[in-house]
Amino acid sequence: MASPPPPPHPQLAVSAAIFRDGRILLVRRAKSPAKGLYSLPGGRVEFGETLHTALRREVDEETALQIEIAGLAGWREVVPGAGGGGHYLIMSFAARWSSGEPVLNDEHDDFRWLAPETLGDLKVTDGLLDIIEAARRVLRT
Repeated sequence: MASPPPPPHPQLAVSAAIFRDGRILLVRRAKSPAKGLYSLPGGRVEFGETLHTALRREVDEETALQIEIAGLAGWREVVPGAGGGGHYLIMSFAARWSSGEPVLNDEHDDFRWLAPETLGDLKVTDGLLDIIEAARRVLRT
């Protein structure tokens, strides 16, 4: 069964750069868009949700972790390309791990806690390294 076409307007989404003991949590997408790439947990904001409520919900649904949100680290816009896809405005937040161990839902097939400077040749989503660095700055202040 083919997936439905994306809505004809931008969608608001959130993501969390979650740090624990100096390492960041990256999850690998098991589905399109960005299948096979490591990124941050997150997803769409539902109507009537605040950004922080949506972020906590998405992180809980995707990883079962509880987090402490430190602040906005940046944003990224994803526009439809040659392969189609939706138009997203992703608000990325710096966060600290509070409790739990990662339990992934079906949107992801792997996770790693990594020191940001050791990402090396890991295949990641566009703009991820900039968001991670911005999140580190937020957490230092």
